[in-house]
Amino acid sequence: MLALGGVLLAYTLVMVGSWTRINGAGMTCPDWPLCRGAVVPVLRGGVVLEWLHRLLAFLETFIVAGLIIGGLRLRARVAGLGRLLIALGAVFVLQVGLGGVTIALANSPLSVMLHWGAAMLLLATLTSIAVVAFASDRLEASRTFAWRQAMPLLTATGWAFATMCAGAYVSSSGAGLACPSVPGCGAGFFGQTLPQALQMTHRLLAAALVVFAALAAALLPGAARRATAALRVALVLLALQIVLGVLNVLWSLPPGLREAHAANAGATFLAFVVATVLASLEGDEVTQFGWAPRHRTAPR
Repeated sequence: MLALGGVLLAYTLVMVGSWTRINGAGMTCPDWPLCRGAVVPVLRGGVVLEWLHRLLAFLETFIVAGLIIGGLRLRARVAGLGRLLIALGAVFVLQVGLGGVTIALANSPLSVMLHWGAAMLLLATLTSIAVVAFASDRLEASRTFAWRQAMPLLTATGWAFATMCAGAYVSSSGAGLACPSVPGCGAGFFGQTLPQALQMTHRLLAAALVVFAALAAALLPGAARRATAALRVALVLLALQIVLGVLNVLWSLPPGLREAHAANAGATFLAFVVATVLASLEGDEVTQFGWAPRHRTAPR
């Protein structure tokens, strides 16, 4: 339950951070880690959003610490948990550090993209821990994940991550409306300026993601039932994401729709992460003769 709470809090943290930037409040606290020289500044205007974002990050620290401390005692019983805990600690430190970097660089597009990417990696790690805790058998840590079966899904998940990072750069650089038409960019399909090239790169990455996701769905064994269910959710969210992206262009980026686009991007990525981890877990039960579980679920 602690891992699930960490996922929900981290997702909320990302969305508050996105909403803060969309509303132009990203530099209302021009210093770091304090805000206007105080732990609790005068809360008015955009300062409320930025300070809330930092407060949620502070609260996430306790959940991450609790997961690492508690997980160390269980790593011998839950496959892969030890490595996930190491990754969690490393990514969390990276995310906190990049939070300071974004302030130092005044929310430059590159710093925003890196900060968003680290936030997604933190969410992915927390989600993986939650899935492993709830879905995997309590077997010895020597059990290996069947990443070979999950490789098409892992590829799609990685592509979703790259597409999101490109979207974060496009949004933070002000190139969201560089191409006011869909699917091409005006008279020249690929655009003629750097902002247009950035926008079209994001769109092409999204189009390729659809292909990778479709291939993953076609290659995923039918016996991987839980992974298949998660992938179906991911595909529905991906379709919704494309619709939201088109509407953002046609309706000139209204703030609420921009936030919905960011929120659904995070949800889509997490659905791919869940499907990938489940595929690797279920793949450990698949033999060359088909679906044949080799292990029994250990007593709870």
